[in-house]
Amino acid sequence: MNKTFFYFLFIILSFNLYSQSKEDCLSNLSIFAEYAKVKNYDAAYEPWLKLKGECPDLNSAIYVYGERILKDFIKKNEGDSKKKFESDLLGLYDEWLKYFPKSKKTGKNEIGKILAIKAQSMIDYKLAENKEIYDVYDLAYKTDPQSFTSPKGLYNYFKIYFNLYKENNSSVSLESVFEKYEELSEKFELEMGVYSSKLDVLLKKEESDIPITGRESRNKRVYEVNMVACSTYLRNLNAIIAKEATCENLIPLYRKNFDKFKTDSVWLNRAASRMDSKDCSDDPLFVELVEALHQLNPSANSAYYLGLLNDKKGNASEAIKYYTESIDLENDNLKKAKTLYKIALKFKKSGQFSKSRSYANQALSFQPSLGGAYLLISNLYAASANNCGTTQFEKRAVYWLAEKQARKAGSVDASVRKTAIRTAVSYAGRAPSKTDIFTEGRAGETISIKCWIGKNITVPSL
Repeated sequence: MNKTFFYFLFIILSFNLYSQSKEDCLSNLSIFAEYAKVKNYDAAYEPWLKLKGECPDLNSAIYVYGERILKDFIKKNEGDSKKKFESDLLGLYDEWLKYFPKSKKTGKNEIGKILAIKAQSMIDYKLAENKEIYDVYDLAYKTDPQSFTSPKGLYNYFKIYFNLYKENNSSVSLESVFEKYEELSEKFELEMGVYSSKLDVLLKKEESDIPITGRESRNKRVYEVNMVACSTYLRNLNAIIAKEATCENLIPLYRKNFDKFKTDSVWLNRAASRMDSKDCSDDPLFVELVEALHQLNPSANSAYYLGLLNDKKGNASEAIKYYTESIDLENDNLKKAKTLYKIALKFKKSGQFSKSRSYANQALSFQPSLGGAYLLISNLYAASANNCGTTQFEKRAVYWLAEKQARKAGSVDASVRKTAIRTAVSYAGRAPSKTDIFTEGRAGETISIKCWIGKNITVPSL
């Protein structure tokens, strides 16, 4: 009887102690979080430290705000104190991974995201050598690429790997650098595609005069910011590889590996893409790559490259046939747009402006947020100003068309906005001035531009 009494007494006391401990943890969570929100990290530190020690799995705010607290202390301290907080920061990421590997809100893994943040801190505070930092990034990418979406993180992942190559690290060859570059370029394109798809939905609503909600407007700004970040870091990625990815390096490398990978469609596609982008497509190897790719797996890409080959040979009708096949074989709208845009650029380069505009407009029908296509059309108009119109005034009026397309580019695509605005201002400066309009007496008049443009222009009213 006594044993039973003491057993129940023990249970009651344990429960009370647990309840008290839980209550203390919730109190410390509330206290530290309120201080952290207003950036009073000194006051937040003690309740945060106690909370992390007693209830590390209570709330992910322990780690989100904890990172900010420790970074603030690192900034304000020197010597051994600073080193202690740097060590605590790295430990915090490991605990974060242990207790909150998934988002409580969405239930999705955040392992890649957390590891990438850890690697970035290792860079920022110089806490490790390149190899150790790379291993953390590599673990993030291979374990959970879905949540490893930070443009800066993806860029640094490649940059660190490239630095290892430059340090003559025996495990990193030029070939593996190219493979890593292709892999991460595709990852950037994938992330940009996600944001583009979301933006296109909102742009179509706006073009249909359907008002977007406040939340959608905020989301639009977020998508645009991420698009700018992705395009910026992708350009930086391209700049790193540019000196290595020359025809002199690519052709011997791909030639050496061709027999080994001629049945690997991913390798063939990447090799053909790189040779095309670096203008190495005149080499016979490019023909072999394309033919092997198309024979192995006829795809939108292989058909596009066959169109390119026929273009170079002057077989215009055959080129168009393959270009059309390329579009028909592609099921993804964003990839269709990308291919159509590439074809438009090829026609611009060969001076076939009407066809170039046609393909650019087709690209926009699949991806309304493709600002580059509007800029291309803008440049086509500007390049034709001297050849269209019967008078000097009408020739210069073409720049109004060019300006309009440039401004449209900036309005739909934040990643080209700065370039678009500069272009629009430049073209506006070449169009007739107010003085010209007054002198000619053509305010409000509609000018019909013939030649390949075939557009009407309304002269601004004074």
